[in-house]
This record gives sequence, C-alpha cells and structure tokens, in this order.
Amino acid sequence: MDAKGRVHKYGNNVDTDVIIPARHLNTQDHKELASHCMEDIDKNFVNKVKEGDIMVAGDNFGCGSSREHAPIAIKASGISCVIATTFARIFYRNSINIGLPILECAEASEKIQEGDEVSIDFNTGVITNLTKNETYQALPFPEFIKDIMAKGGLMNSLK
Repeated sequence: MDAKGRVHKYGNNVDTDVIIPARHLNTQDHKELASHCMEDIDKNFVNKVKEGDIMVAGDNFGCGSSREHAPIAIKASGISCVIATTFARIFYRNSINIGLPILECAEASEKIQEGDEVSIDFNTGVITNLTKNETYQALPFPEFIKDIMAKGGLMNSLK
C-alpha cells in the first residue's frame, strides 16, 4: 500500500469544525461530507483536490470534537494520506478506524510545501518529496494497523 499525489498544506491546530463544519453534520453520506471538506479554511479545496492527493499540516491536526465525520470527509474527498507534526489522539484513532492513513513526521510537515508532489511507502514510512528530491522518515505502521488500512477500516478488517 503506497500513496502518491499533490500536496494540500495547512497550519497548526486545524480542528474538526474546520475540517467539516458542524452545519453539515446532518448527513452520513460520505460524498456529501466530502463536498464540504475544509470549506471554512480553504473554499477551493473541493474543486482542486484529486483522488490520491496528500494533506500536510502542522501540530495538533484534528483537535476538537471526537466525531468520525472529519476523517471520513477527508478520505471521501480523495485524500490518500494526511501527514502532520502531531495529531489529536481521538482524530488519530478515528482515522485508523475508518482506514485513512495518517503519518506523524515533523520534518516532512515543515519542509513539504503546497503543490509539491509526494510519494509515501507505508511499509517503510519513507516520505519522498518528488518536487524537491528529499526524503523524510516517519514511523511505519505496525502490521495490524497496515491490515486495517488495507481493508479500508476497522469494521472491514473484522469481516
């Protein structure tokens, strides 16, 4: 399982209310949630994101409420992985539960810029910035989390 795509970059403390505003939580439809993903911080996100793209952010990504709608909206928008310096713990666990790959890597978060082309090897944790010809090392997921991700989320891995 690998990822490759163009980067959409955000700052620190991106909370779940910015990822998917509460006014859109009256649906469980993943595509509907995706259509409002990041709209309060980046009005053009849904128009420019393409399947496989990668989101990069700073500290404490996904802070705020514990709802799973936030990682669902990101995944359904086409994002293949989120890289951040740190994640709010509940967002981290919700992402694993729904099968959204996330990696903590301070160096990648600092050096990768909006629009860079990035590839990720989930087996080794190596993040390659193809635009800058640089590599950064994140901790790879343990095998049981790789299995959850490969099957598209926790509930799918139990089948």
